[in-house]
Order: sequence, then structure tokens, then C-alpha cells
Amino acid sequence: MNSIIKKAALALGMVAFAQVGHAAGDASAGQAKAATCVACHGADGNSPAPTFPKIAGLGEKYLLKQLRDVKSGARSIPEMTGQLDNMSDQDLQDIAAFYASQNIQISGSTAFSVMLNNGDNVDGLALGREIYRAGNSETGVPACMGCHSPTGLGNAPAAYPRLSGQYAEYVEKQLKAFRAGTRANDGDTRIMRTVARQLSDAEIKAVANYVAGLTE
Repeated sequence: MNSIIKKAALALGMVAFAQVGHAAGDASAGQAKAATCVACHGADGNSPAPTFPKIAGLGEKYLLKQLRDVKSGARSIPEMTGQLDNMSDQDLQDIAAFYASQNIQISGSTAFSVMLNNGDNVDGLALGREIYRAGNSETGVPACMGCHSPTGLGNAPAAYPRLSGQYAEYVEKQLKAFRAGTRANDGDTRIMRTVARQLSDAEIKAVANYVAGLTE
């Protein structure tokens, strides 16, 4: 438990040193270069379906890192295979700048009950709020808001993405991918993989639902 919390603290302590590469994108140029992204992510980064993430307002550094990781193969997204092959790094910076400048539309949370590992049914929205704001001391899960902020807006300078308003289905999918290790581009601290391994299916579903409706 202590090692997980220490890793979370380390990730926070490294904010001042979080370097994803110089982000000097031109949002106006990026709008034109993002023409091929529209079909999946929408004209303004608000994708029409939870199959694809909303990328509006996620933070320029975070978006640039993901684009670079997809292009290099560090992050595998089958739907994006070949999409970035002919783009320069400046193209990626411009696209990141454009989508970072857009406003995300809040997906919204839903009320539901979820079954814990002990068989108890609990309020899913309340559980999600507890995990996001306080973590789980019994399993060593730190509060999500430590990196992603109390309002879910993330930490743009540190490349911690905004979660507020994202599709619950997408957040759930990514947390399970981190837990399984099939997504592993969370840096040397491995903070997302470490935390996700301690989350149950119920906790993942609950926190994903909570952030979908989290507002400022």
C-alpha cells in the first residue's frame, strides 16, 4: 500500500520536471490538419460516440504526448494505425494545440448500483466520488484528484489529462487497459498501471461514471 502512495507522491513531486517535449503548436494550423480526425473525434474534439474519446480541452502537452506515442508505437490504438505516419512533429504539435483550445462537452453521470467483491450492492455514484476524492486506504489507492484536480480539469503543465466530461465507457476501458498492462505509456513512475491494478471492476465502473459528470 505504501509503495503505491509513494509513487503517487513521486508523480506529483515531478510536476515541475514533467517534460513531454516543447509544445509550440499553432491551433489555427492544427484545425486544418485535423481534418482526418473529425470522423472519429468530431470537428471540435467532442466525439459523437463513446467508442472514441473526447479530446477537446485535454491539455496540449498530454495530447501531444499521446500523438507522439501513437506514431512511435509506444501506445497502440488499432483505429489510428497509419493515421499519423505522414505527419511531421510540427503537425502533431499543431493538432494538439487545436484540440486543447476547444471546450469539452460534459457527458454526464448516471445513478446506478454496483456490487462489491463482498457481494454488497452500493450506490455507484457515491462510490465513484469516494474513490476519486479519497481513494481507498485499504488497498492503497490514492485519490484521483491528486493528479487530475478536484474539479477533474487535470494538470496541463504536468500533462495530466482532464477527466471531467469524458465518456464513462472510455475511462473504464482505459483503466482496465492500464490494469492489464495493455496500455503502458504512463511513464517511468507507472502510476496509472500501479493504481489501476488495485481497483476492482466495481470501483473502475464507479469512478468512470463519476468523472463523466464532474463539473467545475
